[in-house]
Amino acid sequence: MTTPTAQIGVTGLAVMGRNLARNFARHGHTVAIHNRTAAKTTALAEEFGHEGTFIPATTAAEFVAALERPRRLVIMVKAGGPTDAVIDEFAPLLEPGDMIIDGGNAHFADTRRREAALRPSGVHFVGAGISGGEEGALHGPSIMPGGSPESYESLGPLLEDIAAKADDGTPCCAHIGPDGAGHFVKMVHNGIEYADMQLIAEAYDLLRNVAGYEPAQIAETFHGWNKGRLDSYLIEITAEILAHKDAATGKPFVDVVADAAEQKGTGRWTVQTALDLGVPVSGIAEAVFARAVSGHGELRRSAAGLPGPHPSVLDPRDAARFADQVEQALYASKVISYTQGFHQIQAAGAEYGWDIDLGAVAALWRGGCIIRAAFLDDIRAAYAADPALPGLLADQRFATGVGEAQHAWRTVVASAARHGIAAPGFSASLAYYDALRAERLPAALTQGQRDYFGAHTYRRTDREGSFHTLWGGDRSEVEA
Repeated sequence: MTTPTAQIGVTGLAVMGRNLARNFARHGHTVAIHNRTAAKTTALAEEFGHEGTFIPATTAAEFVAALERPRRLVIMVKAGGPTDAVIDEFAPLLEPGDMIIDGGNAHFADTRRREAALRPSGVHFVGAGISGGEEGALHGPSIMPGGSPESYESLGPLLEDIAAKADDGTPCCAHIGPDGAGHFVKMVHNGIEYADMQLIAEAYDLLRNVAGYEPAQIAETFHGWNKGRLDSYLIEITAEILAHKDAATGKPFVDVVADAAEQKGTGRWTVQTALDLGVPVSGIAEAVFARAVSGHGELRRSAAGLPGPHPSVLDPRDAARFADQVEQALYASKVISYTQGFHQIQAAGAEYGWDIDLGAVAALWRGGCIIRAAFLDDIRAAYAADPALPGLLADQRFATGVGEAQHAWRTVVASAARHGIAAPGFSASLAYYDALRAERLPAALTQGQRDYFGAHTYRRTDREGSFHTLWGGDRSEVEA
């Protein structure tokens, strides 16, 4: 290799890496490709060479030598130790100004560590969240790159080229912020995805077991919802899944799938990080816990005989009215999920010194990613009008929409309880809404308890300072 000609390189050619490399090539970029197993590199070049220009490399040195300066090296390997191993292999071969881009689902703390370790060498480390799965990687994902502004000046145009495009033609890619900001935003995206999926599942459960609808009828209901304010990728595919029949049995597909949902960990990370930041993400947390409950078969079987209400369904007229109420509850609960997610991003920005444009985040989720939805444009507009917006419910459009839905929302949550149907997502979201709008919370009593048993002090509503009551003595109050 004498003349470096590749604008970008991809190492790690499993499905995501292979499709991302093909996406770059389809857009006219010369792509260096490398994999630990050389057969995958050869297979990609032979099978898809007609899509663009690939430069196969069998060694790390050969791969790096194929890249133009500044070198842009994309890592698409398993998060954790494998990513560190690849960085250790390639970093010594790079020069100041070159870039290592981690496109995997890395924990943002690992990304911050890696960026700090490479910074003295002048090599830019970019943690880029990529959403959209294997189809998105090939046809246009939503991309959330962090790292230095200098790295984005060189890398950004290539990423924007291959990213999904929103309806207005805007690339679904933007520089998020320094070090781990990109992977943090991708993590929260996945947490919102968990919540969105759980809420949709609860809506299905209620339509089936309260309204008495069969899967095909629920599919039509979701198809109708997808033409309105709930227009989104997840609502669209839900309608398709519910309409599908199992070829082997002729039963609705949803009835032959085991009711145990798996998870890869990004939802848990979202909740764990929210706890560290002290940010309430109760709707997202309940979605994570709901998957956990579904997977504990022995525990569920041990409780199968516990008493509950007798099953009953509504008559057709009441069922139709209830379906409309479920739509309203689903919309309101989805707004809460996004409210919690954006609040978490806002809090992380303050904690880690990231100046994250929340409107830009909403804009780049409008296409390519799993949670793409029409109402993200409303979120973008809300933060564009007020970048310091404390939460979505402070925006008049969302406050009005959720306020108008709240009576139906309460009916749905109450109906779920009366019919013995678990609806933790709807319930937790409503509780969050009520907590935010409450003039006073019972936390005053909680703080009194903390002061009683642990002398943790409290603040008063009528004057400044911290105070403690001598509970074990004469119960006089002293200033702490």
